[in-house]
Amino acid sequence: MKVIILGAGRVGSTVAESLAGEANDITIVDIDPERLRLLQDRLDLRTVAGSASHPEVLRQAGAQDADMILAVTQNDETNLVACKLASIIFNVPTKIARIRAADYLSHPEIFSPENFCVDFTICPEQILTDYIVKLIEFPEALQVLDFADGRVNLVGMRAAEGGSLVEQELQNIRKHMPNVETRVAAIFRKGRAIMPERDTVIETGDEVFFIAAAKDIRMVMSELKRMDKPIRRIMIAGGGNIGSRLAKSVEKAYQVKLIEFNKKSCERLAANLSSTLILHGDATDEGLLEAENVDEMDLFCALTNDDENNIMAALLAKRMGARKVIALINRGAYVDLVQGGEIDIAISPSQATIGTLLTHVRRADVTAVHSLRRGAAEALELVAHGDAKSSRVVGRRIDEIDLPPGVSIGAIVRGEQVLIAHHDTVVEPEDHVIIFAINKELIPKVEKLFQVAMGFF
Repeated sequence: MKVIILGAGRVGSTVAESLAGEANDITIVDIDPERLRLLQDRLDLRTVAGSASHPEVLRQAGAQDADMILAVTQNDETNLVACKLASIIFNVPTKIARIRAADYLSHPEIFSPENFCVDFTICPEQILTDYIVKLIEFPEALQVLDFADGRVNLVGMRAAEGGSLVEQELQNIRKHMPNVETRVAAIFRKGRAIMPERDTVIETGDEVFFIAAAKDIRMVMSELKRMDKPIRRIMIAGGGNIGSRLAKSVEKAYQVKLIEFNKKSCERLAANLSSTLILHGDATDEGLLEAENVDEMDLFCALTNDDENNIMAALLAKRMGARKVIALINRGAYVDLVQGGEIDIAISPSQATIGTLLTHVRRADVTAVHSLRRGAAEALELVAHGDAKSSRVVGRRIDEIDLPPGVSIGAIVRGEQVLIAHHDTVVEPEDHVIIFAINKELIPKVEKLFQVAMGFF
C-alpha cells in the first residue's frame, strides 16, 4: 500500500514506524528537514520537505498514485486543505485527517465529499481521554480495550499476591468461575511474552491479558487481584486539551480538582467546567499538593505537555499519599523506565491513539486495532469473509487454523453473541474474530490469513 503521511510529529512518526516494517511504501511530509532526516536515518521511507497543504509538495510526495493520505499535522486547517487537494487534484481513494478542535468535530458535514472530502477523522486528545476514563472505571487495570462496540473487553492487569488465580494453573479458571467464559490471551513475565497453555501458572507480578464479555470483566479481575475501592476523588495536573477534556468527562460522577499553571487558562477552565475545582499553581509544588489534600486522592493524573513535570508531579503525589497515579509521557524511553514503579501507569499518547489509524490501514477487513505494551504487541478485530473454499479461516475449527506462533484467537462475536474461543469453536462467515499477537511483526501474516481468495468475488 502506498501511504503518504503529512506531519512528522509524534503521531506521524509513530504511524510511520508501525507501517514501514510491513512492506508498505511510505512517504512522510513535514516542514522541518531535520526532523525528516532523523526519521529517514531510522526507517525505510521517503521524505519530502515542505508544506502539506501545497499541491506541488503533495505531487512530489507521489499523491497522484497514492492509496491513502494521513493528514496528521498539528494544524487542523492544514489537514483539511490537504485532504481536499488530495481528492480534487489527485483523486486519492482514502483521506484521513487529524482534527483537534471540538468545534469542527461537532459539525460532521464539514468533512463530506462536497466540502473537505475527509473519509475518516481522528482526534487523539479524545481517544486518550476515553482511554483514561476506562482506567478510572477499572482502577486495577493497566489497559482496558473495547471490541465489538464494547461487548467484549481485553484487559491487561498485574497479578497480585492473594489473587485466587495467582500461583494457579490456567486450567483452574473454570473451577473458580464455572459460570464465566474468559480466556487468557497472553502473559508477560519480566518483559518476556509467554503464550498460555492449560498448565501455565500465573505468578505474582505477571502482566496478564485476558478477554471476556464486558459484563464478566470485574469478576475475572477479582480473581487476579483484590479489588481496589472505587475511585471517588481525582486530581488532574494540567488544564490543556487532554486535562480539560478529562475533567469535563468525569466531573459529574467524581469529585475533581484541576491544577493549572497559566492564570488565563484557569479562567477559561472555570468558565467551561461546571463542578471541577480549578486551582492556579504548579503541580510539582509540595505545599500546594499538601494544602489540597493530595493524600486523600484516589487518583492523580499528570497530564501537562511536559514529560519531566508529569513524572515529578506523579512521583511527588504518590510519595505524599495519592492511592494511584497516572503520568502522560511522550518519550517512549521514559515510559519503559517509570512504568510499574512508583508511577502506577505511564501512558504514551502516540501508542494509545495509533490503533485508530491502523484500523484504516490494515489490509484485511479490520474493525478495531489496539496497540499493547507500548507498541510491542497488538490486538485486532477482523471480520471473516468467504466460505470454506475461499477462506483459510471460515468453516474451520480454531485448532485447524494455521495461526502463526505467537498469535491466538481470544473471542468471536457473532451478531449479539460473544463466544470465548475454544479449540473446537468453528468460525462462520461474517464473524468478528478478536486476535492477540505478542509481536506486531506477526500482523502481516494474520492479515494474509484473513484475506479471501479472488475467486470468491
